[in-house]
Amino acid sequence: MNPSSTPRKRLRNRLMLAFAGFTLVVATLFGLYVAVFAYAVEDMFFNGLLEREASEQLQHHAQTGAWKAPRESWMQVIESATQLPDSIASTLAREPRRREFPGSDGRHYHLQRLQPDAAAEPAWLLAEVSQLLVVRPQRAGLFQLLVWSGVAVIALALLLGAWLAGRTTAPLSRLAQLVDEAEPDHMPAVHAQRFADDEVGVLARGLEALITRIRAFVIREREFTRDASHELRTPLAVIRGTTERLAHDPSLSPATQQGLSQIRQSALQLEQTVSMLLALAREQALPADGGPNRLLPVIERVVVEQSPLLDDKQIELDIDVPFSANSTLPLAVLQVLLANLIGNAFAHTTAGTIRIAAEGEQLHITNPGDGISNQALDAFSKGANSTGFGLGLSIVHRLCEQHGIALDIRHDDGLTSVAFPLLPAPATP
Repeated sequence: MNPSSTPRKRLRNRLMLAFAGFTLVVATLFGLYVAVFAYAVEDMFFNGLLEREASEQLQHHAQTGAWKAPRESWMQVIESATQLPDSIASTLAREPRRREFPGSDGRHYHLQRLQPDAAAEPAWLLAEVSQLLVVRPQRAGLFQLLVWSGVAVIALALLLGAWLAGRTTAPLSRLAQLVDEAEPDHMPAVHAQRFADDEVGVLARGLEALITRIRAFVIREREFTRDASHELRTPLAVIRGTTERLAHDPSLSPATQQGLSQIRQSALQLEQTVSMLLALAREQALPADGGPNRLLPVIERVVVEQSPLLDDKQIELDIDVPFSANSTLPLAVLQVLLANLIGNAFAHTTAGTIRIAAEGEQLHITNPGDGISNQALDAFSKGANSTGFGLGLSIVHRLCEQHGIALDIRHDDGLTSVAFPLLPAPATP
């Protein structure tokens, strides 16, 4: 397994963070509610005392026509709003329903309106409660207590969240590790019965069934490639051996000798193509041939093989490839690439000039036509003029991916240009 693909347990961390975030929100709201409740209770206490005193003052005023001294020493009756201290009168003029006012030097007031009757001027029952406040002097300590309590609760939530997230994601982590370690030749055993009967268990059973099918498919594919290798190579070897024996018969005419040479060369090329396709099916890269391959003879042989596609077409062929041009690509890969790309250019060109040129370390095949679309690189995707099964360009695409070949397809002014490097990309460690 690649060390860089080691699971980072991001799901567990997200669960922990979600748990801690929810706890933080709850702790913050709880602290806010506690502070609001403490302030509200304190204000309700003072307002209740003021209302009881106001009721007694109004009863006394109705009986005597005067206000009496309040029962509490921190209360006083102010007969005119202009006599209210600490600019309470100006604030009251702006906010006539307000009952609580801050003062200077830490003083704090609660105010109750005294209205004997509708025609009389109101008086005011004023309470200076700064010495009786409980919540405000303890505000800093209360805030610290809430903060430290919140930190403790969040730490506990993180520990609990880590434990819960670990238990929750452990089965899923085991499944993820099994999938990460899976290879086509080594499919892991899931053992779905070891997982609980929940969503992860459903996933494990589905994964076990899928791996069983993949394992059977890999076995069938391996057997097929082995049988295909044997069944295809044996008759090709017989064809090559027979043509080599016949080539030594002096009674054959030169035309027959040339035909046998072409059959022998085609059988050799077909053997190489079979080996290449089998290696491609096994996701293996073909080894290098041991040296550079001369490019021009391969192109000429491919042009001759694909020439029937040019019948009854007004096409000129321009080959600008020096005899010294070489390619270090495996010969089988080079032949398949050229056969499919040149054959595609021949098939999709109705008239004009097809140019095959070696420029620097790249080979360019340019033809007039509609070009090659991205869909054409998919298997069984056929163009309008295609006579095959739509596999040629798909094989080219897979070969280029397998051997690190950068295939460059461009369309410009009615011309399609396909280029690929003659030297494969260096293998990455």
